[in-house]
Amino acid sequence: MKRFIIYMYALLAAMSAGTTAIMGAEPLAVRSGKIVGAESGEPRPLHGVSLAWHHFADRYYNADVVRTLHRSWGADVIRAAVSVELGDGYLANPRRAMRALETVVEACIEEDCYVVIDWHCHHIRTEEAVGFFTEAARRWGDKANVIYEIYNEPENDTWSEVKAYAERVAAAIREIDPDNIIIVGSPHWDQDVDIAADDPLTGYDNIAYSFHFYADTHRAENMERCDYALSKGLPLIVSECGAMDHLGGGEVNYEWWGRWMQWAERNDIGWIAWSLSDKVETCSMLRHGAPAEGGWGIDDLKDWSLLVISSLKQKTNENR
Repeated sequence: MKRFIIYMYALLAAMSAGTTAIMGAEPLAVRSGKIVGAESGEPRPLHGVSLAWHHFADRYYNADVVRTLHRSWGADVIRAAVSVELGDGYLANPRRAMRALETVVEACIEEDCYVVIDWHCHHIRTEEAVGFFTEAARRWGDKANVIYEIYNEPENDTWSEVKAYAERVAAAIREIDPDNIIIVGSPHWDQDVDIAADDPLTGYDNIAYSFHFYADTHRAENMERCDYALSKGLPLIVSECGAMDHLGGGEVNYEWWGRWMQWAERNDIGWIAWSLSDKVETCSMLRHGAPAEGGWGIDDLKDWSLLVISSLKQKTNENR
């Protein structure tokens, strides 16, 4: 373990002086169970970083952070996790939520990288979600950069309930934006993709389904569920993941992170790592008090962020 961390520090120091060449945000589509370039038809798995719940970490929702994640870390997608129910989230303060989201979306468009607009909620709130995504589609639906994640992690809803909700929200988006990808969640924190695979949404193009894993908790059984979904032709994206336990704590599990990375590469599936914040927990990538302007140094970064950077750099080099 110690040798690995030393290697990671050396890697980060070696790459800190320059920027990383990354493909631009071409239009995407879902075909034959994969996310692909709409024109080329070739698989286009996205790899990036999720910002944390905006209501406690929106100081990191700025253009400097987007530039650092894209140019220095090698992320080609950034996820804006718009808090819905907790604290001073969207329901309590929609103006603050939309201001934070706007800053990130506009910065991603400027950087020519993808952005996931994530309704970061654990319960069905159909009317509020319809209003939110209607506004998002009106503002940015003509940009190829934009991806809609319409339900972060259903906790206790059944698939039939989630599916009905997704159909309503997807219909609202498609009235405005006919083609940008919509990501649909599944019950039990995006674990039940096997159930969704047996009864997917119909009547809409460019629908993908989210699966979330935390490598120190989710292992072979969870991978088997994904394999079943893939065998049924369900297009998957790992819109949130980590190398620690499912609560965001414990140790970084390098072995099972590596196994999940191999699985994702084998199946042309993109992933987005959680999360860019300075909260005192394993899954937060920055040390407490790290500056909000990006451009972080070694002393600002945790072991988890170094692992994410290494994984992103590997994918960037493969795609050159």
